[in-house]
Parts: sequence; structure tokens; C-alpha cells
Amino acid sequence: MIKQDDITFVAAEAFKRSGLVLSADKGYLLESRLAPLARAEGFPSIDALLTAARRDQGDRLLWAITEALATHETFFFRDNTPFDLFKNDILPVLTRARGAGSTIRIWCAACSSGQEPYSLAMLLEEERARLGGKRFEIIATDMAPRVLEKAEAGVYSQFEVQRGLAIQRLVQHFEQNGDQWRIKPNIRQMVNFQKHNLLEPIASLGTFDVVFCRNVLIYFDPETKKQVLSRIARQTPNDGYLIMGAAETVVGLSKDFVPVEGKRGLYVRSEAGSGRTTRAA
Repeated sequence: MIKQDDITFVAAEAFKRSGLVLSADKGYLLESRLAPLARAEGFPSIDALLTAARRDQGDRLLWAITEALATHETFFFRDNTPFDLFKNDILPVLTRARGAGSTIRIWCAACSSGQEPYSLAMLLEEERARLGGKRFEIIATDMAPRVLEKAEAGVYSQFEVQRGLAIQRLVQHFEQNGDQWRIKPNIRQMVNFQKHNLLEPIASLGTFDVVFCRNVLIYFDPETKKQVLSRIARQTPNDGYLIMGAAETVVGLSKDFVPVEGKRGLYVRSEAGSGRTTRAA
């Protein structure tokens, strides 16, 4: 059983590094996430891991603990609705609005092991004939090096590809190697993975026409949510889009974005007005 003072210590360190909010009753979560980390780091127990972490001058163990506590749940075409919105509502408008030779930039924040940005890349490849030769750039970021390494490799188990992928897409966009599946090079090359913490400034990433920031703000406190949304707004043009998770909202947190009526999870800059239509005529 993890002691209460250890829970308090870990919660404070995780919040400082990632914005993750852990309540005092999350001892079970710490045990399930930190036991494998303790074994991997060669410690006989979680208690030994935390003792070493308190003494770690280099901060490596505290970062490893923070990454272990973060939720990396993801799968291909997760929830479907955001991808339908991207294909049917956003792409027609942006391809019409952007001039010849322009690049439409997409940011997948907290991308975990890469299923979300690769889903977008597959969709863009499938829609290529309808996109009028427009160029696209997908930037996918996460704070955890471990999941980014997996994302960059683009190799997934049978279980992982079965979650959300139709068999036609699996055959079209993956190569099988034993019991694993590798993303084909043309899809892999469409995504640029980078390490980034949502608590940090994002100006260096540039501006984005579409931002996918799904199922991550739910783990932050209200003030951190406001800061992240403000930073996203500063890097989004007035006709840009923000897509959030079904359980998330900007209401009460941001005046920079407003929801699009009837489009769950889709937000536009407030300068554009809440009545803005997204579907091309």
C-alpha cells in the first residue's frame, strides 16, 4: 500500500511536470502504474523507486514516474466523429479557402503512440484525388519519449490494428510482418513527430489550421486548461479549427473558441462567430 505522503509527493511532482491532476484517492492508480516502472528500473518495490526519486538530482526518475502516470489510451479512428468532421466539414472549406501552393497544417497534441495522426494521414491519402493538389503537414507531439518512439516506428500489434481499423484500410496502409503490422512509408512520411509538453509555449511549432487536442484537457485543472487553450488560440488563424474530445468543452474556459452548432467536439475561433458554417456549399 502506498503511503499518503508518497501519494501527495507524486501528485505534486506530476502536476508540476505535466499538469496532471491526481486526487488523494488515487493510490490504486499509482500502484498499477508504478509497479511495472519499479521493476523496469530495477527496484524491488514502489517504495524503493520513490525513495530513489526523491534523491535523484538529475530528475530522470521523476519524469519517468510522470510519464507512467499519464494516460496513453488511443486507437485508430477513435470515436469516428472527429474524423468524419475533418473529412466532410473541415477539408472542403480549407481546401477552398487556402490558395495554390499553400500548406494546410494540422497539429495532433498529446498524440501518444501515433494512432490519431496516422488515422488522419490515411484519410488524407484516401481523399487525395478530391483535395486539389493541396499540401498537408501533420505535426504530432507528446511529452513522453517512450510513446513517441513507438509512434515513429509505426509498428503495431494485431490487437492494436483491430481497434478501429477496417480490414480494407489495414490492407491498404500497412505491411504485415509476422504478428505485427507496420505503417507503409507513404503514410509514415506524412507525420512529423516531436516531443512537446502542453505546459510549455507552442510558438516554435508554428501556426495550425486544424488542432486535434482530444481527451487530454480532462486531466488538467481549470487554470491549466485555460492556459493551454489560450496558447492554442494564439497559433490558430481566425478561420482555423479546434477538435476536442466528446467529454471536453471550452465553455467557461476560453473566449477564443466557440462551439459549432450540431458538430460535437468542433470549435472555431470566436472572431468567426458561432454561426459559422463549416460545410462547403
